[in-house]
Amino acid sequence: MSTDPQPQPVPDITGETFPAPEQGANNHVATRHKGPLELRRKQAAVEMSDQHLLDTKGAGQFIHTDPWRVLRIQSEFVEGFGALADIGPAVSVFGSARTKPGTSYYDLGVDVGRKLAEAGIAVITGGGPGSMEAANKGAVQGNGLSIGLGIELPFEQGLNQWVDLGINFRYFFARKTMFVKYAQGFIVLPGGLGTLDELFEAMVLVQTRKVTSFPIVLLGTSFWGPMIDWIRGTLVEEGMVSEKDLDLIQVVDDPSDAVDLVLRGSVPGASANGRANGRPNGEQRPE
Repeated sequence: MSTDPQPQPVPDITGETFPAPEQGANNHVATRHKGPLELRRKQAAVEMSDQHLLDTKGAGQFIHTDPWRVLRIQSEFVEGFGALADIGPAVSVFGSARTKPGTSYYDLGVDVGRKLAEAGIAVITGGGPGSMEAANKGAVQGNGLSIGLGIELPFEQGLNQWVDLGINFRYFFARKTMFVKYAQGFIVLPGGLGTLDELFEAMVLVQTRKVTSFPIVLLGTSFWGPMIDWIRGTLVEEGMVSEKDLDLIQVVDDPSDAVDLVLRGSVPGASANGRANGRPNGEQRPE
């Protein structure tokens, strides 16, 4: 008598039991195809896709499944691409949601947004309060396009009043794509974890050449200086990053300098350290 284990009926995700496919000759396990998938053993004990689609199991069940989430994710990319495709030149401005109106950091954000708008550049922010609101406000004051890309969070409600074109996202990664895809560079105001997340992700994208000619300018030498010192004194010294990785970012105090650097650094053919063909960005090739 054979001692080989026999396939057993296995319940699927609905709790209903479906027979497992039988083993063929030479103990070959039969394969069940489900669209592009190949399933064997316990994984093969599933119902047909169209059966699952047509059989109602409970109110709202499908919207909690991964396939439905994929459709939601797809819709966020489609809506974002459609809304932002024709905005023209733009710069993403990041900073803390906790920055209070009337503070120096808030005024800095207003100044940056206004100067970008006056240069004909759309301003993209996370659409929230604080420094994001400040940059959006400055863009409106400069008669430019003010864009806010919001995100579902338990502690932030809605887009700020200075956003002209707003999109709300469920998923951080879809939102982050829009910040990079439709911007020619980043200006980063003092901020916390969210700001650092965007900053370091942008640095990685430039370092790995996923994006090119993408300047990253930090505003506030006293705020960002200790971080730069840590990168140089610890990460570089320990061999975790190279010295040239520090060229990915530039730190200034004057909003005019920040806007000038991000505009010159976005010249086609420019490298991340602000030079094009061996010359500073914007410098013409001699005839």
